[in-house]
Amino acid sequence: MLPLFPEIKPYKTSRFAVTPPHELHVEECGNPDGVPVLFLHGGPGAGCGHNSRRFYDPKAYRIILFDQRGAGQSEPHACTDNNTLADLISDIEALLNKLAVERCILFGGSWGATLALAFAQARPERVRGLILRGVFLCRQRDIDWFYREGASRVFPDAWQSLLRAAPDPDDIIGGFHRALQSSNDIQRMGAARAWAAWETHCSTFRVHKHDSSTDVEERNALAMARLETHYFMHQGFLEENQLLEQADRLQGIPGIIVHGRYDMVCPLDNATALHERWPESELRIIREGGHSPFEPAMADALVHATNDMLEWLTNKSA
Repeated sequence: MLPLFPEIKPYKTSRFAVTPPHELHVEECGNPDGVPVLFLHGGPGAGCGHNSRRFYDPKAYRIILFDQRGAGQSEPHACTDNNTLADLISDIEALLNKLAVERCILFGGSWGATLALAFAQARPERVRGLILRGVFLCRQRDIDWFYREGASRVFPDAWQSLLRAAPDPDDIIGGFHRALQSSNDIQRMGAARAWAAWETHCSTFRVHKHDSSTDVEERNALAMARLETHYFMHQGFLEENQLLEQADRLQGIPGIIVHGRYDMVCPLDNATALHERWPESELRIIREGGHSPFEPAMADALVHATNDMLEWLTNKSA
């Protein structure tokens, strides 16, 4: 079983101003002359972490990471102003232009997979390949699975904890959205912690206790909760079933879809539906995988995927 590559530090970090008031945090790692791969984090709002750099061979890849609007180290923190899917797509293209990257591999999981698909369908000429994990098509049924009925029947204990903390148990997303805009710090952070705890509880194949007591984790919880409720109130700023209906725009783009069979955040039918519409894709179902990319079986599958994509592109070029 392959582990993640050893920890690596960026050879360059920068700030990138986009539509006001946003300024993005950008990192470049690995080989400056390698194959460009752009990491798209989940959430929305989860941000990049040091382990996000470790899915790729640093000798072969030019690894580019950025925190999306309002997430991670980007500023303003947790800001939802001028923050839509169209804005994020525009940011990716502007970033590639700034870094003089004509075409790249997109690597995204969960919401990152949503964004990768949306960008590839809007700008297919900029994409060499897609590596997607925990596909999230952002249909109403996918949002309802996690915030109405579905995951709640698998994790009824954690769901009851979420309901007890919910400002409006009959409108989970709307109620939390309103609470997260509160000027009351205690109310706002209480809502953020409850929201993040539910997602974290369901994200791993082997359930473990989540501790959101540190300042960094609480800061990340606020960004994720505010941005997720903002996006989900608008169904990701996508038309219903848009990513499947426009899958023909992926023609000619090779893809590897890695999905945990026991992913309780984004069920496997997201990946199978996409695979059926995208002939150039290969679906790899991970028997002991959940939603998190960092558990051993999922990490192994993702490292294999980046190695295989590199080999495929190298052979194609030759």
